[in-house]
Amino acid sequence: MVIPADSVGVVQRQTFTFAEPPHEMALDNGGRLGPITLAYECYGALNAARDNAILILHALSGDAHVAGWHHPDDHRPGWWDFMVGHGRPFDIDQYCVICSNVIGGCQGSTGPSSIHPATGRPYALGFPVVTIADMVRAQIQLIDYLGIKRLLCVVGGSMGGMQALQWSIAAPERVAAVIPIATTCRQNAMQIGWNEVGRQAIYADADWCGGDYQRHGKNPARGLATARMLAHITYLSEESMQRKFGRRLRDKEDYGFDFGIDFEVESYLRHQGESFVARFDANSYLYITKAIDYFDLARDYGSLDQAFQNVRARYLILSFTSDWLYPTSQSLELLHLLEKNKKAVTFREFNTWYGHDSFLLPNPEMMQTISRFLAEVYSSRLPR
Repeated sequence: MVIPADSVGVVQRQTFTFAEPPHEMALDNGGRLGPITLAYECYGALNAARDNAILILHALSGDAHVAGWHHPDDHRPGWWDFMVGHGRPFDIDQYCVICSNVIGGCQGSTGPSSIHPATGRPYALGFPVVTIADMVRAQIQLIDYLGIKRLLCVVGGSMGGMQALQWSIAAPERVAAVIPIATTCRQNAMQIGWNEVGRQAIYADADWCGGDYQRHGKNPARGLATARMLAHITYLSEESMQRKFGRRLRDKEDYGFDFGIDFEVESYLRHQGESFVARFDANSYLYITKAIDYFDLARDYGSLDQAFQNVRARYLILSFTSDWLYPTSQSLELLHLLEKNKKAVTFREFNTWYGHDSFLLPNPEMMQTISRFLAEVYSSRLPR
């Protein structure tokens, strides 16, 4: 494999551990958690003023590996590789780019599959339920550890956008700019409903073993794969599925008149489920979807108006016409709140047919919009 010249190249995952007992981190549920390890990756370098750092926040199934390769023989780069590199929107010749795996995750950060120090066994359902705000509290510890007082920008799509909003509200003095993409200020009933069906698929798998499957040497692969298949449909759009698959048959001329795979779309969704199982933990899926469902800035701060009353950052809100999971109406709600509070905000909606996953795919218009916004923020260095 030839690594492109504008890529970040081969990168290495790093870890940071904090909240060692008796200094555990307080959680929204009233409990405490520690020690906590966060897996993260850094690209580029901090400048002398240490004011060029950008924190990228991942979505439900993402992780800290946002760009580059862990090994030259890897089949694919990080999940947002086309956005991070030399001369790319998140230009590592100018910015220091950071991405960490959330607590509750399964890609190096402390989560339900981690070993509980008191028992020597995986936490499983003994892991505390965490929130988006808890994830951000942990990230603040990481940014402190890296010696960064103020982030140039926090950016993320979907659940990453929720974290970006939480950052701007919880630590307004520490964020110069925010780019929330295809996200919301609070989950609605339909969004909660999709997540609950996914969780029920995992619960229904006999190999889930009440969450203690690791101790029994099991893996609820069918349940997790089904949850992923369901979720993946919500990430697409009707037009994208029609363009990709239509009613095309898979390696056959006619229906099989059985319950095997007939259609291309069936094969695709099964592949998505199987590949997800190979890299994700079922309990982490439960915990992270629950954190997403609990996200409600109106509840946490009394009202959405109050939530955004004291924010200081500039906002660039992005949405996509074909996204029916987090539709543009939810981005417009955020826009109107910020305008009502007389905050600096720009909104762009992009015409795409890819659905919610649009932000994960190369889009020259989106890329240019983000690049220009970051350049403006960086050149202005908003007052501290």
